[in-house]
Amino acid sequence: MTAPGSDAQPAISDPDCVAFLQWALPRLGLRWAGYRKVRGTLRKRLRRRLRLLGLADLAAYRARLAARPAEWQWLEAACRIPISRFFRDRRVFERLGQQVLPALARAAQDAGRDTIDAWSAGCACGEEAYSLAVLWRLGPGRDWPGLKLHCLATDADAGMLGRAAVACYGAGSLKDIPPPWRDAAFVAAGDRFCLRPEFRSGICLRQADIRQQPPPGPFDLILCRNLAFTYFAPAVQAMVQTSLCDRLRPGGVLVLGMHEQLPAGPAPLVPMGKHLPLYRKAERP
Repeated sequence: MTAPGSDAQPAISDPDCVAFLQWALPRLGLRWAGYRKVRGTLRKRLRRRLRLLGLADLAAYRARLAARPAEWQWLEAACRIPISRFFRDRRVFERLGQQVLPALARAAQDAGRDTIDAWSAGCACGEEAYSLAVLWRLGPGRDWPGLKLHCLATDADAGMLGRAAVACYGAGSLKDIPPPWRDAAFVAAGDRFCLRPEFRSGICLRQADIRQQPPPGPFDLILCRNLAFTYFAPAVQAMVQTSLCDRLRPGGVLVLGMHEQLPAGPAPLVPMGKHLPLYRKAERP
């Protein structure tokens, strides 16, 4: 054991880190394959944690997890990988603006509704939900003045939601936004860019874990990208898929991350083409 807060760096080799993650992740309902490329991030977090606790290596940390089960809560939080930016996977947002949102707008209008209801699951610092708001207001929303876009943005991390509420970002987070839209939606504040209030009005931020506290819906559009179908264990993925389907309206659309796939099994979701991870819920017979 090292002294808590000492300058000595705990010993965590890459093989030791891999072995630890392969042991720990399934106990959290997570899967090793999703963390393979980001294990360096977790290794740094674990090294800082061991240093804080005065532990020499991961064997000592495993002993602590056994002796103090509450430590699993820290480990689960450390396994969250909040990588996001505005208009991430720009081709997806182009398809949303050109085809998906207009179709959902027509369906909402035909049903006598005045809103399109969306859910951004795992919203991190709000970039995805606010991207949707910018896309709607400066894109197809101009053709549907009687319709509003409402987006519920949820994340398990309260700190991330706090930053989302401030809605100010570095220039790197905005690099994929078309420049005219960036200028229309943001105002410079020092080295940050803050979203104008009118683009925040339809966004509701709420702390929730998709595995335990999914909102009731129903939704026309759900974005669950680079979360459940990357990091969760297969059994948890199947549970989440069912939950998402139950909360989509017939004809509604589910959006995954570019490198994600739905788990095998029956589901009323039809791929919307071969190259983008968009799925439409089948209409009722």
